[in-house]
Amino acid sequence: MAAPLLRAFFHNYKRFTIGAVASPHRPWCSAAINPPPDKPNDKVNSVNNTLNPRSNEFPSSYLRLDDGPDYRKWKDKEDEILTDIEPIVLLTKEILHSERYLDGARLTVEDEKAIVEKLLAYHPHSDDKIGCGLESIMVDRHPQFRHSRCLFVVRTDGGWIDFSYQKCLREYIREKYPTHAEKFIREHLKRGSS
Repeated sequence: MAAPLLRAFFHNYKRFTIGAVASPHRPWCSAAINPPPDKPNDKVNSVNNTLNPRSNEFPSSYLRLDDGPDYRKWKDKEDEILTDIEPIVLLTKEILHSERYLDGARLTVEDEKAIVEKLLAYHPHSDDKIGCGLESIMVDRHPQFRHSRCLFVVRTDGGWIDFSYQKCLREYIREKYPTHAEKFIREHLKRGSS
């Protein structure tokens, strides 16, 4: 007779503890589920403008931290920068990651023109990269990181050197959008090579 009672006790105990562990957000009393309806501050406490968790409505005086004129100016400028750099970023990623160019291939005249004017011209060491003169731009495997493809300047003397399009973008943004550049770079451009 004691065995079935103990089994029932442990079964209920196990069910109770498993339920408590499985759903930690489960309220432990019915008052938490159904607060009294005659509570005076049903939606918003007007004294301190706090939000009642049962309500989906926010008081009109409730402001998110990211609202306001400075935040709006930042978002507008962020959109402007993204729109400005999007075409060259998409072109560069297509060159590097598509099968359009094989390893060691030189870019077409129009792609090369875009890369030189929109990227290489803004590289912080573009004069050093070009050296004695620019013959062409090619895409190939990075000499150290063989899994990565990158852009190379092919010089008129036959030498070639890689350059980071991320560095070029960062410098372009710093030059054209000086007051918003660092925040944009922090939020949108990975910090692989600075």
